[in-house]
Amino acid sequence: MNHSSPSDPSSDRSQPDKLSLSTKLAYGAGDMGAGITTILISFSLLIFLTEVAGLDPGLAGTVLMIGKVWDAINDPMIGMLSDRTRSRWGRRRSWMLFGSLPFGLSFFLHWLVPHFSADPQVNQWALFTYYIVVSILFQTAYTAVNLPYTALTPELTEDYNERTSLNSFRFAFSIGGSILALILGVVLTQLMPDLKQMYVALGGICAILSVFPLYWCVFGTRERYQTQAEPTSLSLISQFKIALSNRPFQFVSGIYLFSWLALQLTTTIIPYFVVSWMRRDSFFEVALIVQVVAIIMLFVWSEISKSLGRKAVYFMGMGFWIIAQAGLFFLPRDRMDLMFFLAVLAGVGVATAYLVPWSMLTDVIDLDELNTGQRREGIFYSFMVFLQKLGLGLGIFFVGQTLQWSGFIESAGSTTIPEQPDSALFAIRMAIGPLPTLFLIGGLILAYFYPLSREVHAAILLQLYERKHQASVKATD
Repeated sequence: MNHSSPSDPSSDRSQPDKLSLSTKLAYGAGDMGAGITTILISFSLLIFLTEVAGLDPGLAGTVLMIGKVWDAINDPMIGMLSDRTRSRWGRRRSWMLFGSLPFGLSFFLHWLVPHFSADPQVNQWALFTYYIVVSILFQTAYTAVNLPYTALTPELTEDYNERTSLNSFRFAFSIGGSILALILGVVLTQLMPDLKQMYVALGGICAILSVFPLYWCVFGTRERYQTQAEPTSLSLISQFKIALSNRPFQFVSGIYLFSWLALQLTTTIIPYFVVSWMRRDSFFEVALIVQVVAIIMLFVWSEISKSLGRKAVYFMGMGFWIIAQAGLFFLPRDRMDLMFFLAVLAGVGVATAYLVPWSMLTDVIDLDELNTGQRREGIFYSFMVFLQKLGLGLGIFFVGQTLQWSGFIESAGSTTIPEQPDSALFAIRMAIGPLPTLFLIGGLILAYFYPLSREVHAAILLQLYERKHQASVKATD
């Protein structure tokens, strides 16, 4: 007897939608390079620019802002182009294949400190220009490989739980790559006291480790659910209007924006918090704790979501994260034990920020296909990331300017860590505590009103299945 529910169209098609372990591993490997590069740039680039390259915090923050704003601008363009790409490697994997080498090379160039002039002011502005150019090149290459990769998920499976599983593998590799990068940072810091040499070695090794997993993903996966329709002739603005008319997409965009603003602002400022407020020589241990706990919790939350749903998982994870984030503001300077405990709580919550919004987005894309008859993954993925990166760029710029206005003292490569004035310490604590906490609360509010439950998504898939079945019957008549 067949006990499958009519509201669950995937139940009678579960076997074809089940992906092999090799496919899931290959898909997950595609995000390893993004995890490596993102963690090092998020945690280390701002402090590298101020403490090793010698840029003042205002200029360093501007470098990161320009890179992120350009990243936000090029996302929609590459998303639309990937939607329209037709090649033997598929419309997504071809971008990953040919963008991999520029991605690795431009990442490596971040960690060089070229000398342009004996005049300190001229050299300062020349370095500022150099890092802006490198940042623009890297963000272009990053988008060319990572945006098509993220849009690949719904083309591999239509199954609700399989998509969540795919994202678990994806972020397991992503966080695993970030952990590997942080461990390399710890080891190389001990082996190479010269910070300039250490960052060159770290950048070179991580560039190589970021490129090769992309080839594993390209050759180890195959699109299964590509639309057969011709590329849409709508303009970019028209497609954005359609995307924004999708009400659940508005909620997912906001949830993602708030979650990742909190995460990225924290990773940017936490090196300054650990070094200047907690008076520690290295911030890598704290980052490692967060990432290790997050990678473990990814699979825990994935299992919990199968029974309770994504919204419940997001609420539970955010509860732990908010406690950790708010607690950092009140953390005494001599309590590293509490610092490590808060890092564990943060890791529990960070895992849901990795897992839930991206899983929600695949359901939104199915709804759009039901309403329009087209698959526009690239536009939806790119526009969500566009909002996140635009906000993040402005947020990092604000952090850099705030550090400069508060009187932060950069060491410019000196081995002696300067004691910061009270104004700078207060600015650092505000940026790591209250500000991210407000973003997390905003994400919780949006998640509460998110309209696509598991049952609603099952009904959407049922209608899509019936439409495709009717179309196939007509085609055979």
